Amino acid sequence: MESIEPCFKILTMQREFPEVPLIGVGAIIVEGERVVLVKRAHPPLQAQWSIPGGVLEIGELVREAAVREAREETGLTVEPLQLLGVYDRVLRDSKQRVQYHYVLIDFLCQRVAGDLAAASDAAEVRWFTQEELPELNLAEDTVDVIQKGFAKARERCG
Repeated sequence: MESIEPCFKILTMQREFPEVPLIGVGAIIVEGERVVLVKRAHPPLQAQWSIPGGVLEIGELVREAAVREAREETGLTVEPLQLLGVYDRVLRDSKQRVQYHYVLIDFLCQRVAGDLAAASDAAEVRWFTQEELPELNLAEDTVDVIQKGFAKARERCG
């Protein structure tokens, strides 16, 4: 009797030049007229300001991932309030090969506890006002989701 070998390939999570898109979550933490941003300590976007967030872990719910990533990168405990959007982030190398590919799921979050402090993948973390955002050279979709976060936070406050 012939043995039948399974016809599948085990995929590992490879961030650079991935075999499949990775799912990322972001925490848009708005407090009053300020939003938290982190300066990335590692690629992609190393030394650039971005939304606190990271890759979804196996068995983790997306809202749980947003809470975990916010705590790991900012020291804050947050509560995800509302889905703000789903975005594609595809970065290519000089040969136009897909170097990074993320599907980003971003949530409006409110701080529940904690003090702002850079941790894990963050080289720096701080609060920014809307007026300060243009000088940071953020990606267009990042600015878009932050603006949505400010608008939804204002709606919630009346």
